[in-house]
Amino acid sequence: MIKLEQIKMPIGFDKTDIANYCTKTLKINAKNIKNIIILKQSIDARKKPNVFYVVSVAVDVDKKTEKIYEHLKYEHDYSGLEYQSKTTTNRPVVVGFGPAGMFCALALAKMGLKPLVIEQGKCVQEREKDVQKFWKNGLLNKYSNVQFGEGGAGTFSDGKLNTNLNNQYCKKVIRELYNHGAPEEILYMAKPHIGSDNLKNVVTNIRKQITNLGGEVMFNTQLCDITVKNGEITHITTKNVQTQQQNKIACTQLVLAVGHSARSCFEMLYNKNITIHQKPFAMGVRIEHLQQDINIAQYGQNYDKRLPAADYKLAVHLPNQRSLFTFCMCPGGMVVASSSDKGEIVTNGMSNFARNEKNANSALLVNVMPSDYNSEHPLAGIYFQQKYEKLAYKLAGGGYKAPCQSVGDFIGEGSKQTLECSYRPNVTYCNISDCLPEFVTQTLKQGLPLLNQKLKNFAKPENLLIAIESRSSSPITIVRDENYQASIKGIYPCGEGAGYAGGIISAAQDGIKVAEKIYQLC
Repeated sequence: MIKLEQIKMPIGFDKTDIANYCTKTLKINAKNIKNIIILKQSIDARKKPNVFYVVSVAVDVDKKTEKIYEHLKYEHDYSGLEYQSKTTTNRPVVVGFGPAGMFCALALAKMGLKPLVIEQGKCVQEREKDVQKFWKNGLLNKYSNVQFGEGGAGTFSDGKLNTNLNNQYCKKVIRELYNHGAPEEILYMAKPHIGSDNLKNVVTNIRKQITNLGGEVMFNTQLCDITVKNGEITHITTKNVQTQQQNKIACTQLVLAVGHSARSCFEMLYNKNITIHQKPFAMGVRIEHLQQDINIAQYGQNYDKRLPAADYKLAVHLPNQRSLFTFCMCPGGMVVASSSDKGEIVTNGMSNFARNEKNANSALLVNVMPSDYNSEHPLAGIYFQQKYEKLAYKLAGGGYKAPCQSVGDFIGEGSKQTLECSYRPNVTYCNISDCLPEFVTQTLKQGLPLLNQKLKNFAKPENLLIAIESRSSSPITIVRDENYQASIKGIYPCGEGAGYAGGIISAAQDGIKVAEKIYQLC
């Protein structure tokens, strides 16, 4: 194979256009080309309205042509997770079946270690029913919701994959996602996404492979206690959240891949004297706009409708030493209710693969430092989150309605109209400052006009701010050593909840690295 890079392609191009480019550039006949693999594809919209694609490809050619272009020779890596199988008498237990736990368990299963996975939520098919019921009627299942259940919080998101294709772990995660049903384009898009609709099938297929390799996944099962002897874990106690029946399981290798919302688990770990440190996180709101406004801002007034829904990533640093930044931008998506505890409001964003909803949204966040917690308690960041999530619930009048305000009203410019908000079950229009820390409110008010200068109509008066976005990352770190173990030997903190990742790809990579450490030590 040979590699051709920085190929300019028009909007609406296909593989025939690429093949024609390759034959012309390489000065060969089409019959000399056996196959073409797209390696990378991105959009260049820097000189609007001249918008085009930039593509890199691997071309499988005959040996004569390959020899002529030996300086362009390329070896394509098709591999996912591959390990030499081994056996052990100690079966690893993985707690949590989000990206970190899922990829940790998948790697362990491929190693022949037959992991046991426990997840307090339900399988994704049953979980989706609970989520839809919550969005429609405000009936919350605290064990099965947007935060908890098969696939983790990422399942009800956009499925964005923040990739670094020079990172071998990242490549393997992407390959495994594709092998288990994700769209082919995630292998080469500069900003790939799976979409919430596709993620449900992908996580189901990964679970099936884990069980086919001898692993086991137990849903509706919560970790409620650990037994420690001489500084090492010996057993765990689980509880079936439906029957309340408890079960004690021998365990010397416990992977804690719980998400950032696993508050009861963090309390239990703290009471067991596991070393936990405070960590910065971020808090703010969801901002919602018309997707068409974003498309025009990014592609130009008369943009080609064949272009995908446009996205953005913005940040500004303010004189008050706070940053205001966007996170988890969902083109053509919706703002979703993401509470996991009664009497608390949490928002998030979600898009299906087509990204064809009328509105776009993004988290709009302000950095929160441990000094803001006004407490030295290791879990103070969690209590900080809870305080404002409860205020948001009370401010909106209960029923899991979310506080909502137009950008114009919020920054004092007024607004004659507002968008139709996508959040369900409903919103209450009010002064969202009443459920936000003062420094968050002030940073939002100062930063919104500045972000509007970076992206036209970002802070359009009729755009909406929906509160509260508070679970973008974990406010704690469960400390681990060079062997990825916590202060109690045999416990492996992992992924977002433990403070070692931020997103699907980084969490999955951390899960794989923990699995490899267990493999080395067993």
